[in-house]
Amino acid sequence: MNLESFVAELQSWASLALSYLTAPWFAYQLAIIVVLFGLAKLLSLRVEPRLEARAREIRGHPGLLRVVVALLRRIEWIFFSLFLFIALTVMRSVTWPSRSHFIAIALSLSLAWLFVSVLSRVIRNRLVARTLSWLAWIYVALVILGFDDEAGTFLDSLALPLGEMRLSLLLILKAVLLLFATVWVAVVLGRYFDEQVQKSDELTPSIRVLIGKVAKFGLILVAGTIALSSVGIDLSAFTVFTGAVGLGLGFGLQKVISNFISGIIILLDKSIKPGDTISLEGTFGWIRELRARFVSVVTRDGREYLIPNEDFITHRVINWSFSDELVRLDVNFGVSYDADPHEVSKLAIEAAMTVGRVEGSRRPVCWLTGFGDSSLDFVLRFWIRDPQQGLTNVRGKVLLALWDTFKENKVGIPYPHREIILKKETGNGLPADAFQEVRGKQKEID
Repeated sequence: MNLESFVAELQSWASLALSYLTAPWFAYQLAIIVVLFGLAKLLSLRVEPRLEARAREIRGHPGLLRVVVALLRRIEWIFFSLFLFIALTVMRSVTWPSRSHFIAIALSLSLAWLFVSVLSRVIRNRLVARTLSWLAWIYVALVILGFDDEAGTFLDSLALPLGEMRLSLLLILKAVLLLFATVWVAVVLGRYFDEQVQKSDELTPSIRVLIGKVAKFGLILVAGTIALSSVGIDLSAFTVFTGAVGLGLGFGLQKVISNFISGIIILLDKSIKPGDTISLEGTFGWIRELRARFVSVVTRDGREYLIPNEDFITHRVINWSFSDELVRLDVNFGVSYDADPHEVSKLAIEAAMTVGRVEGSRRPVCWLTGFGDSSLDFVLRFWIRDPQQGLTNVRGKVLLALWDTFKENKVGIPYPHREIILKKETGNGLPADAFQEVRGKQKEID
């Protein structure tokens, strides 16, 4: 059907509709529909808040809660459809069916909109859900009104020949809808498969992430191929075009591709995995998630850094829990020369053992490292098993334990000593024989 025939068909339908609209019973049916919709709206304003409060009590079933809330948001359409059904039943029992034809159409359109709008709530993207719901309802409306064949023929007439393939607007719409449906199913299946793989204790975290990502990308690729092939699109016709586009994208998306390949390498060599504590260029935190393009690292202050995968390949990374969860920390301190270094080492070890996070199976050690200007210098070394809980805080607790222990056992922590010599000069600029010596203390500033 060309454009002229389609317009002629519309004109004939418009003249028929005009004659129908001018009939007296059409006004009666229209008034009934308006009144019933008003009643449904008023009733929904009173019922919806009460039912929503009950629906919020649903726990542990987010999918069911989303559908219930979607139904509550459209409760006026539920009441409207119910009222239309009652009115249609009554009118068909007391008068001719032709006098309730418009109410029957309104009931079908209302039920179609209710079904489509609620079903689209399974899609979390609101823009996509709204667009698809409108497209689906328009198609159902065309079927109900009997214009689906004419509309399909008209859309198919708007075509662009591409070699041996004929690309029409109808074919594009079918391909888009089918592609979205298959990809959505593939994403849902991929997410479900990924969740099942993550529950497996027999696989390492890196292998679980790798299997999940490969499954998701593979299902999406298969879904796209099936969708395009189902509507009759020959994928070989796009070989040259996709090759040229791929070459251009290859130059423009070098970093993206590099990060993607780096992510696969990271998953294969198991250098990092979710839960590892890492340090990278001043960023200290634990890995929350491995993505196709970046790694999510959460720091102690609650910030989440999205670090490109390439940085973990090209930069020096400290993995505090790569082969062993045990991490050794050092605390340096000094005591007075009046203290016994043997006793100080013993007290320091006992103080470190009182801190909860210090590993008891690996006994701390304390060594005398030097004779300083004003103190005996020591290093206390201890082990922890949970670096993701922080390093500065456990060092602080160990220092406080040392302070309490030294104060209790009369072990002094000295201030640095400084000697200042003041010399007097004679009138000719030569230094005098006498000098004054001043001894003082200067508090060390940390």
